[in-house]
Amino acid sequence: MSATVSFSVPSPHGPRTVTLAYARVGSGEPLLLLHGIGHHRQAWDPVVDILAAERDVIAVDLPGFGESPALPDGLAHDLPTMNAALSGLCEALDLDRPHVAGNSLGGLLALELGREKLVRSVTALSPAGFWSPVERRYAFGLLQAMRAAARSMPLPMVERLSRSAAGRTVLTSSIYARPGRRSPEAVVAETLALANAQGFAETLKAGGSVQFSDDVPGLPVTVAWGTRDRILVRRQGIRAKQIIPRARLVRLPGCGHVPMNDDPALVARVVLDGSR
Repeated sequence: MSATVSFSVPSPHGPRTVTLAYARVGSGEPLLLLHGIGHHRQAWDPVVDILAAERDVIAVDLPGFGESPALPDGLAHDLPTMNAALSGLCEALDLDRPHVAGNSLGGLLALELGREKLVRSVTALSPAGFWSPVERRYAFGLLQAMRAAARSMPLPMVERLSRSAAGRTVLTSSIYARPGRRSPEAVVAETLALANAQGFAETLKAGGSVQFSDDVPGLPVTVAWGTRDRILVRRQGIRAKQIIPRARLVRLPGCGHVPMNDDPALVARVVLDGSR
């Protein structure tokens, strides 16, 4: 079941109210799940039940994505604001330094929370921020093309394509190595989420100057990369390991950019092992 929570975040023009949608299930130590740009918290659905057997799982829609409204005027969709919003969420939900796992943009945000010592462990799946300038331009171009395609397709066409494995491949092969495994309903929902994401343009613009260059000492960090990631190529994982030398670098064979769907059992094991 989804819920919303509102809390105050400081801005240069005084406090602003941020509202985030989330779903919470399971029991154990808290584990916060963060999705990528243009996606929504349901990206984690393939692994949530496995994780919830051992963790109190909180999957959140980031500001301007899924069911969460865009940030109010006066707040930028940048890393300091996201840090403030996610720490505000943790405070509002009484989460004392949760474990955090994130994918893509969510992986970058998870590492930022780790750098700020706001969490007790970090698992980053294909995190943003370890690109070269050429790789970043390529990834952003692909993301913008995916967004344009999602916005141009009428809903009946999306629904028709979603009914076959070949159609689901057309819609989602940029992010999944095994798009046929995704359910038709999930593919329709995430295509709509990408088309309707209010925070997409501002978040992408803010990401243009992002480069993760700091170590994350003092807490367990896992960086995992799909061998078939078509958006953020896997050599970026080697760079992440160089920047965070004590991180555990894990290869996800046969997985794409959003690996939770491609191999749920493997990804859930990586997240659980990383959050011990």
